[in-house]
Amino acid sequence: MGQGFLQIALTLCIVIAITPRLGQYIARVFLGESTILDPIMNPIEKIFYLVGGVSKKEEMTAWQYIRAVISSNLIMAISVYLLISFQGIVPWNPNGLVMPTWNTVLHTTISFLTNTDQQHYIGETTLSYFSQTAALGFLMFTSAATGLAVGIAFIRGLTGRKLGNFYVDITLAITRILLPLSIIGAIALLALGVPQTLEGTLVVQTLDGGTQYIARGPVASFEIIKLLGNNGGGFFAANSAHPFENPNGASNLLEIIAMMAIPSSLIYTYGVFANNQKQTWLLFWMVFVIFIVMIWVTAVGELQGNPIINQALNTELPNLEGKEVRFGWAETAFWAVTTTATMTGAINGMHDSLMPQGIFSSLFNLFVQIIWGGQGTGTAYLFIYLILTVFITGLMVGRTPEFLGRKIEQREIFLASVVLLIHPIIVLVPSAIALAYPISLSGISNPGFHGISQVVYEYASAAANNGSGLEGLKDNSLWWNLSSSFSILAGRYIPIIALILLADSMSRKPKVPQTRGTLKTDSFLFTSVTAFVAIILAVLTFFPVLALGPVAEGLKLASGS
Repeated sequence: MGQGFLQIALTLCIVIAITPRLGQYIARVFLGESTILDPIMNPIEKIFYLVGGVSKKEEMTAWQYIRAVISSNLIMAISVYLLISFQGIVPWNPNGLVMPTWNTVLHTTISFLTNTDQQHYIGETTLSYFSQTAALGFLMFTSAATGLAVGIAFIRGLTGRKLGNFYVDITLAITRILLPLSIIGAIALLALGVPQTLEGTLVVQTLDGGTQYIARGPVASFEIIKLLGNNGGGFFAANSAHPFENPNGASNLLEIIAMMAIPSSLIYTYGVFANNQKQTWLLFWMVFVIFIVMIWVTAVGELQGNPIINQALNTELPNLEGKEVRFGWAETAFWAVTTTATMTGAINGMHDSLMPQGIFSSLFNLFVQIIWGGQGTGTAYLFIYLILTVFITGLMVGRTPEFLGRKIEQREIFLASVVLLIHPIIVLVPSAIALAYPISLSGISNPGFHGISQVVYEYASAAANNGSGLEGLKDNSLWWNLSSSFSILAGRYIPIIALILLADSMSRKPKVPQTRGTLKTDSFLFTSVTAFVAIILAVLTFFPVLALGPVAEGLKLASGS
């Protein structure tokens, strides 16, 4: 028991040490300051800007930034859809795989385009190496970079700067952050035993004379951007529970740190932009404490195990169902909370086998979306809650709400409400429709409370651009491919539009001088109120599905029935 919690503590200490250094570096990149990569990347970037007709100094308006995001994403989506559709006639297809069904291709394209990476297919038997790398690998870089660009644009607007240029931001995100770190991470994974090859499936003879087919491929390069970019889609169906994606404890440590590195560091990046390190660390520790609580709830549930099984065996065993023995209950619980907190969606154990406490924590993370949140956008959601808290507390004391010296008025509250309200709508409405037709639509494999969790989790994962799932659900069907695609698109682009408009609105406001009555947002009290507001809003909005899902399932297990 002690060893498991010690592993978690040491990993978190490494993340805390990385946060200010990487956060400072990200800020330097997007503030236009010099970095160590300038001599290498500047000539490459100039070629991209020249070919694309992009002026590095040109600033975009809000709607220009939004159009750039949507138009570029649309072009990428069409290109990738065609690449996967014609994978049977393109190179790097040693296993001779053909086109999947059109709705599977559509769902896969939309999912990877939006940094969701929800998978309704088996990677090693569905997609060629070319589709996995040139199509999905390409989208894992661009989708993460898009989220980073939007997050940085939001921080700029919030701190009174112009929004910037989307094409410049997405280029910097890839060339200065994602690509260099991915190269280093891929080399490290190669050294730890993750394969990187274009050879086809390996056919071997077993000791008893049988034949075994061992899938392999260019995994290391795929794996690192999957985690560093908070993408989550696995090269293999077993994802990071597969020994070729995550062979040992060292690779597991590296991959957990990769998931957390950028989301945690972006909070520090905000502090550099705002020149307010006090607020940075208050927000960091607010998120960190909630994260620790979710880890504790999940880990204790897995350590205590299934009470029915323990009673039958007359002993106390941790819940080892659906877990890889090389990781055990502690690292699986830690990973489950981390992958849903960072909106990555990768797994190193079966989430469907988690105890109700773990399912509760995972769903809670998907509902709140700020612990630590998705690539770039999660940090923006955090400040949406800050703005809402400023508005609420300002009304309570009878003052016009202000944030960073700028007034919060009707337009800002409307846009913030859009960001917060779209999520429950695109989770709860489709869930209700699917649950109304349990045979023809939902595909539930577990009756009762767990079945409700399976359906709600799938839509929460889609809407939060997470991608993980309770895999007992029979989700590779026309209904699930189309309905979850709707939640994915709405959960990605409606908040992005609202965030950019909100940032633009804040950037145009004149700065109001502070007075003795100005509400300080960099205090422990205000940060505590923000945490309270975020938790209460999430719990009140989603309490019925939590009560009917993991809470009811936990009570049923505790009663021994």
